[in-house]
Amino acid sequence: MRTLKKIIFPAAGMGSRFLPATKASPKEMLTIVDKPLIQYGVEEALAAGMDEIIMITGRGKRAIEDHFDISAELEANLVKAGKRELYQEVSRVARMAEVIYVRQKEALGLGHAVLCAQHWVTDEPFGVSLADELIIDKKPAMLQLREVFQATGCSVIGLMQVPENQLSRYGIVDYITEEKGLLRLTNMVEKPAPEDAPSHLAMVGRYIFTPALMTLLKDVKPGRGGEIQLTDAITTLAKQEPVYGVLLDGQRFDAGTPEGFLQANAILGLQHKVYGDTLRQTLKAYL
Repeated sequence: MRTLKKIIFPAAGMGSRFLPATKASPKEMLTIVDKPLIQYGVEEALAAGMDEIIMITGRGKRAIEDHFDISAELEANLVKAGKRELYQEVSRVARMAEVIYVRQKEALGLGHAVLCAQHWVTDEPFGVSLADELIIDKKPAMLQLREVFQATGCSVIGLMQVPENQLSRYGIVDYITEEKGLLRLTNMVEKPAPEDAPSHLAMVGRYIFTPALMTLLKDVKPGRGGEIQLTDAITTLAKQEPVYGVLLDGQRFDAGTPEGFLQANAILGLQHKVYGDTLRQTLKAYL
């Protein structure tokens, strides 16, 4: 099997939960403190050694391309103004990775978004990251998955415990515990009612797959709304070869919802080495 280098970022969604903010700006470009949401995900992937980025985009997502592109005029102006630190950061972001952009012309589900990258992912393993699931830890979430992938050679999915009243928001897994504490996944249920959930472990937008997953996606039959569900392909994959789950360490924010987005800004803002003290003092004056 070839080296794990590629990672897919599905980023074609309309971001309707953030309207009107996302009417003209992609959800992925909304900032968490001082960086766009999508940049956190790309930096996490790079820290895990996945430096071939495949971004699945749609209409109105040009700002993502511009963000990871070189702006010679902006960089020259920053140098001329003596803003060396800002120049270095802008330059770093533009040059941090090679990014391929693939257009998802129809919103046909997460499985379809991943399938849009099939021409760029052939007989090799690949990662998938949902950037609006923000996970912060000293050891990046994708690196936590990669370590298990390298040890087993099998597909690996990031998991976290969720409370019972949130089970219906996620894909919930069933599993058996193997030697060395590895969680082998046996089934996945998409957004179950609490009484139907096989566990409290939810898939949280971090995946590493063997090449077999892309092949299976081609055969997944569309479900409700004509969507191709990634969970359906994973369920089939788990019947054919081992698929493992990893309980991820770190602070997790569902930044794809306004509540989670605000929580991420508040908590990471308080932890920020530059803005934290000022924000803390400001909040004290209002609370």
